[in-house]
Amino acid sequence: MSPEIVTILALVAIFAIASFLPINMGALAFVAAFLVGTLSVGLSTDAILTGFPAELVVTLIGVTYLFAIAQNNGTVDLLVRGAVRLVGGYVAAIPWVMFAVTALLTAIGALSPAAVAIVAPIALGFAARYDINPLLMGMMVVHGAQGGGFSPISVYGITVNEIVEQEGLTSSPITVFLGSLFFNIAIGVVLFVVFGGRKLIGRRVSAEVPVHAEHAEEPVVTGHGAPPGPAVGPDELRDDDTAPRRVTLDQVLTLVGLVTVAVLALVFDLDIGFVSITVATVLALFAAARHKGAVSQISWSTVLLIAGVLTFVFVLQEAGTIDYVGEAVIGLGIPLLIALLLCYIGGVVSAFASSTAIIGVAIALAVPFLQSGDIGAVGVVVALSVASTIVDVSPFSTNGALVLANAQGVDRDRFYKQMLGYAGVVVVAGPLLAWLVFVVPGWL
Repeated sequence: MSPEIVTILALVAIFAIASFLPINMGALAFVAAFLVGTLSVGLSTDAILTGFPAELVVTLIGVTYLFAIAQNNGTVDLLVRGAVRLVGGYVAAIPWVMFAVTALLTAIGALSPAAVAIVAPIALGFAARYDINPLLMGMMVVHGAQGGGFSPISVYGITVNEIVEQEGLTSSPITVFLGSLFFNIAIGVVLFVVFGGRKLIGRRVSAEVPVHAEHAEEPVVTGHGAPPGPAVGPDELRDDDTAPRRVTLDQVLTLVGLVTVAVLALVFDLDIGFVSITVATVLALFAAARHKGAVSQISWSTVLLIAGVLTFVFVLQEAGTIDYVGEAVIGLGIPLLIALLLCYIGGVVSAFASSTAIIGVAIALAVPFLQSGDIGAVGVVVALSVASTIVDVSPFSTNGALVLANAQGVDRDRFYKQMLGYAGVVVVAGPLLAWLVFVVPGWL
């Protein structure tokens, strides 16, 4: 059997096993890279390790370390509280505030599931308290996470831009970011109209709304917080909900640090991984005892996932599999159809597996036909990025599961079916819409 076929079968096996068993896809990919690379492709282990994405791994460690510190010292909560105050008591604005807060968190480096885990309990608590459709609120949180998820200093954005640059394709990080952001905002508008947002317009509460997950009517699964107290009515707020909270020196320094990372990485083009680790370490020096556990909060599972998958993608390239698949796809002779098929592959697989992993594979598979110049590379990259992430609304994905777990005052079976129905619509229509918006017009 040819190396190309062996590597394709191995890739299918990786996604299949990771979809049905709780095994990190990156670990499976490392095993496949070692076995397939040495036994079928004829690579030495030293040669395989040249495909290890060291720069990206440093970036992932630095960004998630910095965000762990921001979460531990209350800076994330400060951002949430500040955003919530902006609604001025208008209930209709709350879903959009939740969208914006989650987008901000992912844009500054939070992993999408981490941001959803923080905001979903708060958002769904609001939904139960103020009679907001929980499907509207939950999906606004997930789409917010995806909307901010492709900023040039985010995990998704860094991953995509690194792959694009390594493959020598036309790179436009800002276009990828804004394309995903506005696409998800547009979905948010549709959600707001369809799922009851209009009936919220004009409604106002008399006091500042609460922001803490521990005020929810049911326990949430974020791993912290004591059992909640008794539920309150829509216009009753506890004293501790409205009590002013002092901004600490740690929080001020963290906000300055986040801005510093953005400026040094985006304006001065310094390596974001080293900059993030440097800023995080400086912040840790000011409160070493408090942040001693931050290193353990680095998303090592995501680091393993991305490093393993991209190492196996290197083996695919060395085996000639990328060119093999690319030539087969190009053989269809219709670049627009090829792009559409890749969008659907990304969307369908991502609904059950890792979005981060499938983005890397999908872009790698698209490289040969994008290099032909028959179709705009930036538009296809944006479409693939959007198609592979908007399906995270599925209850089978981490983000969707977090929303389902934190829903309050609902029939959970019925809510699950509602989420499943919405996810089905997104899986069917999302890749097509992304293709129509970003690829067909040929403006990118």
